Amino acid sequence: MIQKRWIRGAVLSSVLVLPILTAGCGLFSQETSKSIDPPQVEVKDGVQDLETGQAVLTGEEAQMTVYLEDRNGYLAPIALQTTLGANEIAAQKALEIMVENGSYASQLPEGFRAVIPQGTQIKSYSYDKEQKLAKVDFSEPFANYNVQDERTIVEAITWTLTAIPGIEGVEISFEGTKLLEMPEDGFPLDEILTREVGINIEAAEGVNYAQSTPVTLYFSAQTLSDEQYYVPVTRLVARSASPAQAALEQLISGPLNKKELTSVILPDVLVKNIAQDGDVVTVDLEDEAFQEGQKLPTEMMQALVLSVTENTDATTVQIKVNGIANIVDEADQSYSQPVGRPHHVNAIKS
Repeated sequence: MIQKRWIRGAVLSSVLVLPILTAGCGLFSQETSKSIDPPQVEVKDGVQDLETGQAVLTGEEAQMTVYLEDRNGYLAPIALQTTLGANEIAAQKALEIMVENGSYASQLPEGFRAVIPQGTQIKSYSYDKEQKLAKVDFSEPFANYNVQDERTIVEAITWTLTAIPGIEGVEISFEGTKLLEMPEDGFPLDEILTREVGINIEAAEGVNYAQSTPVTLYFSAQTLSDEQYYVPVTRLVARSASPAQAALEQLISGPLNKKELTSVILPDVLVKNIAQDGDVVTVDLEDEAFQEGQKLPTEMMQALVLSVTENTDATTVQIKVNGIANIVDEADQSYSQPVGRPHHVNAIKS
């Protein structure tokens, strides 16, 4: 049975369900062919110590990912350039950036909103190495928010901190006392928060919540200036023995809200096989329109890697199309060998 935290605070009735995309054929939508960041096997940002979250390179420009709300109400990871000072903790700074109308408001890209309540301060931050747990204590303004923002706040904090290497769980305190639930609508905080809390929750049509499997998918959206970025969506689907298989099938079926989100793969593609061997998941897609040597869109490839690694414990993904592994994307990035998920995406101009 799914955890109660999946349902609490999720606004599912507002999801716009439209017919799936039927025009065109082939592996991808022509609307989503712009490159963002090439996948990287190694993380080379040099900003965080994997065990403490403490700054390693100080006084230099570094990339940091925070989750902000876009103009359509979706949380999205945004890669920002920032400077870490001496002894400054990357995780704590990320939370400070996420305070609405805070000191870093001018650094946020147009159309994106920080969701931690205005005036909130990070009273303390600590890291439990053994539990891989980030503990955060917020000041009094943290309780001053609209009830409809409650789940969004929890998701943004959880996904931002767990995006930092070494952090797998989050514990929230308020004025020195560990919170068992959020102040306004009672979102449960009695258990350690992980990515299992989901993000941008929605439900497939006709799904039975008590008999469902959550899968997280990556779709595409556009800023007001036509820059494209990824939006993660956690969708409740009929219970599946293979979340990775279910995730890819849902990724191919596309977003429920086709007004604001765009699919990166058209629905005539089939998942021929998916198998995990240790830290590697091999995905074999089937598409009659694909020809060997054809360059595939970077967005499609990244969405596949992001979605597969989000729904498995694998660190790398081997992608094949019609059994062919010698694949190159439009950024000339080779996928002939397994690739890891990019550490930062959505480097949108502020």
